Amino acid sequence: MLKLLRGALALTLGWSLSLSALATDLVIETWRIDDAELWRTQILPAFQKSHPEISVTLAAVHAAEYETVLLERLKAGKAGDLITCRPYDASLKLFQDGYLTDLTEFPGLENFPRFARSAWQTDSGAQTFCLPIASVIQGFYYNKTIFKELGLAVPKTRAQFFAALDKVRQDGRYQPLVMPVHDNWITSELGYQNIGPNYWHGEDGRTALLSGKQKFTDAPYVAVFDELARWRPYLGAAPEQLDEGQAVALFASGKAAVIVAGSWAISQFMGKVDFDAFPPPVAEEGDSCYFTDHTDIGIGINAASPNQAAALTLLEWMSSAEFAELFSNSVPGFFSLSNHFFELDNPVASTMASWRDSCDSTIRVATQILSRGTPSLSSELNEVTQAVMLGQLSPAEAAARLEQGLVGWYGPQQQAAEASLLDNCAPPTVSPAASSADGTLDAAASGAAAVDGTPASPPPTGQ
Repeated sequence: MLKLLRGALALTLGWSLSLSALATDLVIETWRIDDAELWRTQILPAFQKSHPEISVTLAAVHAAEYETVLLERLKAGKAGDLITCRPYDASLKLFQDGYLTDLTEFPGLENFPRFARSAWQTDSGAQTFCLPIASVIQGFYYNKTIFKELGLAVPKTRAQFFAALDKVRQDGRYQPLVMPVHDNWITSELGYQNIGPNYWHGEDGRTALLSGKQKFTDAPYVAVFDELARWRPYLGAAPEQLDEGQAVALFASGKAAVIVAGSWAISQFMGKVDFDAFPPPVAEEGDSCYFTDHTDIGIGINAASPNQAAALTLLEWMSSAEFAELFSNSVPGFFSLSNHFFELDNPVASTMASWRDSCDSTIRVATQILSRGTPSLSSELNEVTQAVMLGQLSPAEAAARLEQGLVGWYGPQQQAAEASLLDNCAPPTVSPAASSADGTLDAAASGAAAVDGTPASPPPTGQ
């Protein structure tokens, strides 16, 4: 595809005419409204210094509306030239439906490790459709002033974590822990999928769920809900009313000791509060540690764009060391997925990136394959995690609902349920495996989990 694009361009223009002679206006579809100004003032001007013939603008849409608006624009033929890609299934569906250009032979991909490319590949790994851009890291932020004032050490174990929260609560002047329970996606991503990897051992547990070797009703997965239920007394008077914006304001104002956090929030607190980060605490000091370092952002090309050659030129620059360093330092908390090495200027971002040196990383457990069916694991996790934190579901009930949902459509978990029934000498009652209308679940429904063959590995250190 890429060779054909460049070959056609050469034939049209003649070998003596370079791409720089073409004036092109490119539009990037994105959900990153918070970063749009940084792209306009810092990132894109750097590209246009070397490519003045190509102008680039952003079409930014609120994150919650992005997939819907983007699909509407693509169907209407009104989408921009480049598409900011969600990882795994959301963008895979766009590629399967013909909306994204095949980038399998794009030479810039050689600058990215296998785990990064796998987030934007078909299940077999045979085709790649988006260039990896950035990951985000999840953990906790703490107010350094409050910790110093109360004589608190940064917690490494769960016992130390709860002891610190207890001391803050006993002091009475600050809220011990902030989580916007009103927003159930946060209870899932920054609650269950934040602390969970230390319980199920990161990629080992995630891929065990994909293969059907483990179930959400197994002890490690239930124990995560147990811990989240313990958070309730530290979350303030009405955590169900606290949304993301209010949570950010509460911590930024210096009225809270700890907030559950994604690295994307660093810029929201810069210059407002003296803070740093710590990873999810482990059970016992010295235990192996795991954290979520989620492949989050890619960039693809709209297959219907008339500006394929210029879009490829922009992607070539985005695969460079110049872009990797500029992006990571312009947008603190978004970490380049490339193999290039450089220093991070922001101290909190540097702290979070350093966890890669001592802990194993994983991606969010609901992201790959397990949310393709009905019910979607991602949606179910949002709902049950919020319900556990509000005392509306017990940990065991929440885990049972997740497992029941998967057994309703996902082959490997159906087979595990059938085997369990046979082991107990009871007749199997699980319905036959279901496959999706587009066939993307066929491998999973037949019992062979459609894992892309490239489980996520820890990102390179030194970023």
